[in-house]
Amino acid sequence: MHYRSISDMNDAIVRGLHRLPRDIDLVVGVPRSGVLAATLVSLAANIPMTDLDSFLAGRIYTSGVTKRRAALDRKVSEMRKVLVIDDSVAGGNAMRDARARIQAAGIEAEFTFAAVFGLEPQHQETDLVFEVVPHPRMFQWNFMHHKFLAQCCVDIDGVLCLDPTEAENDDGPAYEKFLCEARPLHVATHRIGWLVTSRLEKYRALTEAWLAKHEIKYDQLIMLDLPSKAERQRLGAHGSFKADFYRKSDAILFIESEHEQALRITELSGKPVLCVETHMVSFPNTLSLPALGQAARNLPARLRQIKSQEGRKSAAKTIARALLGARGYETLKSRVKRPA
Repeated sequence: MHYRSISDMNDAIVRGLHRLPRDIDLVVGVPRSGVLAATLVSLAANIPMTDLDSFLAGRIYTSGVTKRRAALDRKVSEMRKVLVIDDSVAGGNAMRDARARIQAAGIEAEFTFAAVFGLEPQHQETDLVFEVVPHPRMFQWNFMHHKFLAQCCVDIDGVLCLDPTEAENDDGPAYEKFLCEARPLHVATHRIGWLVTSRLEKYRALTEAWLAKHEIKYDQLIMLDLPSKAERQRLGAHGSFKADFYRKSDAILFIESEHEQALRITELSGKPVLCVETHMVSFPNTLSLPALGQAARNLPARLRQIKSQEGRKSAAKTIARALLGARGYETLKSRVKRPA
């Protein structure tokens, strides 16, 4: 599974700004996700932006106060070079529709059509693709609205709803109240294959009622069959329980709330896990191309700014451990030859 976060989108845009025409007057986002891309381009390049519907109606977003300049206050009719951008392109339907609507409106301007992520370096519907991301793929802004959810295991607390507070997590009346009133977080709009949660089996009825209330569709609800929270904590069964089911299932991805549990599930299941806390995927083979690519994308800029060699080494080790986990880090060390 190829996954890109909002941070990844911003990085791809910043890296690719030099490929855009220098004198773009306006950025137009194709709703909805393209508006996110347009916002990032607009902020990075300090040029006006709007969404496609507003553009066709002759409206541009106001620019605020902190970055004002004369070029930000022009009308649509004054915009001669326009960038139309979407978050991604695959079949090209959204971009074809955008082109057709602009052409039908008779707006006279020089248009550049772009997508941040594409299946190929070149698409017939776009003039520019910032980064190639093949299928299967998910994005931070659509991972709970994706057809692949039918092939995923998904955690509940911290994913579908907020985690309980310490006061709410009493394995008693306060927890039962939480289960009834839990605030939705990432509500899925596609059917989920398996909901796999460390919630105890005795809370199945309350959990099912909450899921029905929020119209969350799923095939199976897998819960931990232990008598109490104390017993669950004594056994430390959270990660191993989830990993065991995931390993035996046909699921292609586990969507987990906590970073440490995500690493544990990956290690025990031998399968990839998407962590909602970090919006990163942990891979069983930490030296695979997807794993190494993600590690490179998430390398903080501060690493390049550290002047001393020892400082860079220390920072690199810290980052590697965080990204790869202890086992992956040791594997990487064993495969990297030290200079003579």
